[in-house]
Amino acid sequence: MKHIISVLVENKFGSLNQVAAMFSARGFNLESISIGETEDREISRMTIVTRGDDQIISQVLKQLNRLVDTIKVIDLTRQPHVERELLLMTLKLTKTQQHEIFELINVFKGKVVDIKQKSITIEVIGSPDKINTTIDIFRVYGIKELARSGAVAIHRGE
Repeated sequence: MKHIISVLVENKFGSLNQVAAMFSARGFNLESISIGETEDREISRMTIVTRGDDQIISQVLKQLNRLVDTIKVIDLTRQPHVERELLLMTLKLTKTQQHEIFELINVFKGKVVDIKQKSITIEVIGSPDKINTTIDIFRVYGIKELARSGAVAIHRGE
């Protein structure tokens, strides 16, 4: 089962490396990891997406809590949360398909971030399901390059 784990760590050199090394050393599956400063510049939030049964996830949570720079670990999977990913995708652009592509960009509430004679780069933000669907739909137009951020998640406010 997929799990989304939020980890607050001290914002200092090596924090990300500690987490990645822990996953690697113990053979845990790391699907994605995103990190950035929080409202407090001394603290960073890591969003980790991993898969495993309850026993493996329990071990992951215990190991994350043991790391020196860790402040707080929360498994958001079964809690109310907001989760988003960023997709940047460059497509082949032809005159015959241009109108269709622009209509689909609007359907997915995407933005054109770069356009050239033979290619267009778009940005789409949304849930992992929306990102997967976007990729599947645009695949027929010829994806030249694709980058996605991995999940960023936060506990839903009250």
